Amino acid sequence: MKVLVLNCGSSSIKYKLFNTADHSVEAQGGIEKIGLKGSFLKITLPSGEKVVLEKDIPEHTAGIDFILNTLVGEEYGCIKSLDEIGAVGHRIVHGGEKFNSSVLITEEVKDKIKECFDIAPLHNPANMKGIEAVDAILPNVPQVGVFDTAFHQTIPSYAYMYALPYNLYKNYGVRRYGFHGTSHRYVSQRVCDFLGVDVKEQRIITCHIGNGGSITAVKGGKSIDTSMGLTPVEGLVMGTRVGDIDAGALIYIMEKEGLTPEQLSNLINKKSGVMGVSEVSSDMREIDAAISEGNEQAKLALDMYHYRIAKYIGAYTAALNGVDIIVFTGGVGENQIKTRKNICERLTYLGIKVDDEKNNCRGEEVVISSADSAVKVVVIPTDEELMIAKDTEEIVAAL
Repeated sequence: MKVLVLNCGSSSIKYKLFNTADHSVEAQGGIEKIGLKGSFLKITLPSGEKVVLEKDIPEHTAGIDFILNTLVGEEYGCIKSLDEIGAVGHRIVHGGEKFNSSVLITEEVKDKIKECFDIAPLHNPANMKGIEAVDAILPNVPQVGVFDTAFHQTIPSYAYMYALPYNLYKNYGVRRYGFHGTSHRYVSQRVCDFLGVDVKEQRIITCHIGNGGSITAVKGGKSIDTSMGLTPVEGLVMGTRVGDIDAGALIYIMEKEGLTPEQLSNLINKKSGVMGVSEVSSDMREIDAAISEGNEQAKLALDMYHYRIAKYIGAYTAALNGVDIIVFTGGVGENQIKTRKNICERLTYLGIKVDDEKNNCRGEEVVISSADSAVKVVVIPTDEELMIAKDTEEIVAAL
């Protein structure tokens, strides 16, 4: 069976086509600038070469139609007919408390996804556009929703509740939900397979760090705490997100700057984090370059970034009552050698020792801790799309 995995953003669609026989990727790419001037589809060919196809793409249905036509096209196609696509799996950002696992998309499921629009206004409406586009073009193909929040539904109430009046939870669902759940689920399982240990017997801290970032405490294969909250703003210092901050500081800033709620949201989501502190960039390569030129603000931003990660690892070691494995994943976690080393050097009290030679790697599955390290430290490249494809395959096979 061929499974098409879609990740729809407000103006973008990323896709991968999997062959479930061996879980190989037969096609992948993405559309950008939907509804904007200069929209295009970028395809990654099997050789690694990238091809850009420009076309006016006014909305998501047109975008998905463009992707499907390309998949069966003469020049870049890999399937003869759309009938070869047996199912479509969607990344859906927020499932609230309504979903604790991946599900077949039905009219009832669509309604529940829409009920989460208020708490994920940037993501869920875009995810729904993808579902509705497939409904229009491939009405007989089953679709599956895989939720970023689902893996974290095992977090106990004392860890997910905020110390606000309880009626705010009852009336509006204000609580910690967490994100990147599909990634945390994948790497926590994969690292145990890689090491040849039973996930049910391990205490694991998974560090998904990139432009966005979150850390999760995984005990016995289940999430028991995670750094992101009601929204993806809470937790780590991120590329442009503020992370943990005193709520009183936000009220103070609103009053001093005369900000509307929308302007404050823009400030903490898009103008803060590494970029806000450094005033250089949210890209770690540009931060490194600025530091090498003596930029003290860039150095401060990176120190804050590393410190917050190490601080969360310490906190989650306490939550787990110890730690057996620490996993680095995500764009920064998989590729930034200095970042991994800096963080681990802050954790020597746990008996962690890094092997510099093993750590000198990018994008590989590798144990970077030394043989005498008390905790295994491992790099595992994430593969959320593969996880979505497997969930989709399993659910559709049971129909």
